[in-house]
Amino acid sequence: MKEDKQLLVLTHLSQLLDFVTVIGGFVVPLILWLTKKDEIFGMDAHGKAILNFRISMFIYILICIPLIFLFGLGILGFIVIGIFYLIFPIINAIKASNNEPINYPFSITFIK
Repeated sequence: MKEDKQLLVLTHLSQLLDFVTVIGGFVVPLILWLTKKDEIFGMDAHGKAILNFRISMFIYILICIPLIFLFGLGILGFIVIGIFYLIFPIINAIKASNNEPINYPFSITFIK
């Protein structure tokens, strides 16, 4: 296995494709993880963390949809999730470039 910090950083930042495309922020990290998890040191752990974060945020979005009708709480939830989508990939990309452990809060572990 070789070490490629740039690809790890790119994998984290590729989540931001959701702001340009609809599903690219999930598909690109998934493809990078599936193709490089056995070649790049740390890609397996980073890829799993990213995918767990993405799946968790999708579930939280689904929860927010009916909450829109309950005093508009769903709109507040969408704003918070949007901030998480923007901030945490950038923070973890910086951590990946510095060989620090990554952390996606509020992430449910689906892929172990």
